[in-house]
Amino acid sequence: MSYTRMSQLFVRTLREDPADAELPSHKWLVRAGYIRRAAPGIYSWLPLGLKVLAKVDAIVREEIEAIGAQEVHFPALLPKEPYEQTNRWAEYGPNLFRLKDRKGADMLLGPTHEEMFTLIVKDLYSSYKDLPVILYQVQVKYRDEARPRAGLLRGREFTMKDSYSFDIDEAGLQVAYDKHREAYQKIMARLGLDYVIVKAMSGAMGGSRSEEFLAIAEYGEDTFVRSPGGYAANVEAATVAMSEPQDFSTTAEPSLIDTPGAATIDLVVDAVNAITPRTDRPWQGCDTLKNVVFMRVSPDRKRTPLIIGVPGDREVDEKRLEAALSPDAAEPFNDDDFEAYPMLVRGYIGPVGLGKDSPSQITYLTDPRVVEGTAWITGANLVDTHVMNLVMGRDFTSDGVIDVAEIREGDPSPDGSGPLSLARGVEMGHIFQLGKKYAEALGLQVLNANGKLVTVTMGSYGFGVTRAVAMVAEATCDARGLAWPRNVAPYDVIIVIAGKDEEIVNAATTLAADLEVEGIDVVLDDRNVSPGVKFADSELIGFPTCVVVGRGLKDGVVEVRDRAKGTARSVPVEDAVAEIIADIR
Repeated sequence: MSYTRMSQLFVRTLREDPADAELPSHKWLVRAGYIRRAAPGIYSWLPLGLKVLAKVDAIVREEIEAIGAQEVHFPALLPKEPYEQTNRWAEYGPNLFRLKDRKGADMLLGPTHEEMFTLIVKDLYSSYKDLPVILYQVQVKYRDEARPRAGLLRGREFTMKDSYSFDIDEAGLQVAYDKHREAYQKIMARLGLDYVIVKAMSGAMGGSRSEEFLAIAEYGEDTFVRSPGGYAANVEAATVAMSEPQDFSTTAEPSLIDTPGAATIDLVVDAVNAITPRTDRPWQGCDTLKNVVFMRVSPDRKRTPLIIGVPGDREVDEKRLEAALSPDAAEPFNDDDFEAYPMLVRGYIGPVGLGKDSPSQITYLTDPRVVEGTAWITGANLVDTHVMNLVMGRDFTSDGVIDVAEIREGDPSPDGSGPLSLARGVEMGHIFQLGKKYAEALGLQVLNANGKLVTVTMGSYGFGVTRAVAMVAEATCDARGLAWPRNVAPYDVIIVIAGKDEEIVNAATTLAADLEVEGIDVVLDDRNVSPGVKFADSELIGFPTCVVVGRGLKDGVVEVRDRAKGTARSVPVEDAVAEIIADIR
């Protein structure tokens, strides 16, 4: 195969940022000619982009096959029935692309393929002797994101490696899970990404143990927490240590106070400090109990009220709430809802009279800090009125605990090792111990050593391949463009012809041919444009090595530039091939 000529490469670089670009990776990948937007969250891949994608793909495949996984490939267009059997046809909600074929049969574009993997193993395997087995595919997935953004980092069409393990028991599942965990660490290291492994929620996937591999990035959509002792969790999965019950034997009985117009926590605190000030310190938001009302919406759109009691200085974190209620969703209470439940006085809701067993039959859940014996200032279910000294366990109860209040920097870690710190990251991989959820739903059983049918236990392991391209770009780019690490760059070397003399052209062409013979992937920039344009494009596209053949040739040297290091050196022409190869290898 001959080297590539830039004049023939299907690429056009742009001098202006795309209007919808929010992150550097999105901007540079479009401007450098790697991808082009086809629709919101949907991108076409151009030759440069496909070369990088293939190299990232190869790294992922190598590490997954190293743990014994075997590749299969399923269609993206799938029948509805298996997803109905696992209830995910409903649970996925609006994120699922649904369509009908010409005969009216319901179909979907696969967001993930647990059902298909389960059914293929059910079809072909029947004995414990067939297990364990790990199967994987690298395939395009589809999710109808409400707000596709950030280029490849949040798309509606994306490529993912998903693998699945099938074992006879939990011990086997643990082995497969640990293998994937180690493989993902190797993938992240080979991609050069700074990452953290965090405890995560399983969401629509289901299952028990779940961990995410987050590439640390200040703009990342995922917030995670970590402690000095090593505890790390996605903010949705982070837990608050349950407070100890308190002695309330000396706490005064509840008393009503007039708080006209005090429908917010700040106004309540101001009113209480004015009416009945404390002697030790002023009343604060943390002394109040805020009761936040939602409509809980099931996948079939059944709406039921839900009220959550949290300390008044905290907000309910929407992402934590979404994860806790999944597959249900939470919607704000609207005017019609308040009209339908007149016992809920807007701005003055209190916990008395709430609960599934109360006349209201409204579910009431409380934060882990709201424990037996704690006394609160809270709504009295009367306009312009609050109540003081309302004690949990004496004056009101809840239907259970829900840990969805916001996590703050400095909160105590659940492992007791010190304060939590918050950071942000981008999810690159997610591993699940699915257990028997899908096997039971789809009837995947095998005969065990005693000849009895047992349900297979499964694991699921996803890794975002297209997302990895964007994340590596994001982690390595600079103010001039992309700066790919060598192991994923589209080409090893670009040779820039910086002059029109025949001697310069011939020397550059010879150097390109010699490097190609040595197995180096080379681009020769032979375009009829100025050297300045060529240099700018070289940095924008992100070739690791740029060799400039120009005026220095009369002195017998070429210039070798290192894109990542930002360095340049003169090299004798006769030594150029050897030195470039040494740099690369």
